[in-house]
Amino acid sequence: MSHPHHHRHHSLGHRLSHLLKPHSHDTADKVDSALESSARGMRALWVSLAVLGATALLQAVVVVLSGSVALLGDTAHNTADALTAVPLGIAFVLGRRAANRRFTYGYGRAEDLAGLVIVLTIAVSAVLAGWVAVDRLLDPRPVEHVPAVAVAALVGFAGNEWVARYRIRIGREIGSAALVADGLHARTDGFTSLAVLLGAGGAALGWQLADPVVGLAITAAILLVLRDAAREVFRRVLDAVDPALVDRAEQALLEVPGVRGVGELRLRWIGHRLRAEVAVVVDGETTVRRAHAVAVAAEHALLHAVPRLTAALVHADPAPAPGEADPHEALAHHVGT
Repeated sequence: MSHPHHHRHHSLGHRLSHLLKPHSHDTADKVDSALESSARGMRALWVSLAVLGATALLQAVVVVLSGSVALLGDTAHNTADALTAVPLGIAFVLGRRAANRRFTYGYGRAEDLAGLVIVLTIAVSAVLAGWVAVDRLLDPRPVEHVPAVAVAALVGFAGNEWVARYRIRIGREIGSAALVADGLHARTDGFTSLAVLLGAGGAALGWQLADPVVGLAITAAILLVLRDAAREVFRRVLDAVDPALVDRAEQALLEVPGVRGVGELRLRWIGHRLRAEVAVVVDGETTVRRAHAVAVAAEHALLHAVPRLTAALVHADPAPAPGEADPHEALAHHVGT
């Protein structure tokens, strides 16, 4: 028994509670909520793009004045980080499109593809940072205008860390793994900026190998960030959810009057929104109308209990009677095919 539906609340108590805490699960309101999440994601991208763009521009000026190869690499990283907003922005725009007969779940999974692009970008940054560090270790180069380079590096670190915190916070609030990964990417570029700063400090003290040695350490730090970002994105690609959400959904279902048990329960992310599919056990002697009412109540409970859940399909199974054949027996030979 599946239920994409519109429902009304009839009891006086329910009406009063909705006046005090209004909410709706109608399709239009679900779309509005999804659009609001995407709008927050787009806003985060635009703000971070502006901050990183200004940071990269300031660093580019210092690169021209100082000729610092280290700062040039950092500027390139910051520019690349700013540009990762492009695929993620496209994903947010696509995610606003309505489902159709070809893409029946909509376009939310475009965020997962953007997340993969971001993970690959972080991987490339790690490779480039390691390559440059090894090259400078084998062929040390002097750094001119060390104070200016140090200031530019500090600006780079501050800009990237602010953007990282902002993207990660918004990404977690709207449930976007791709935006969280993009925030982690900004953090890797902040580490690169610190490498430039520490390298400049070492150069000021006359130790030319400071820059490449610190660069290798920062490469290792980027690889750790890459691991976290990859884990976040690949889990989402493989439809992983927090087991606590499953427990929460199951508990909410068991509290619904008329639900005697919970069968198969599945949750999956589509972009930064959740969908649920569940089978609940009802009294085998109940009427179809009553079973439908129980299923509606079960979906309502899920929408309240699970954050960012926008849709649920609820199937009502009759409780087995003694000696009764399994009602799903006809489907058994299809399992695993």
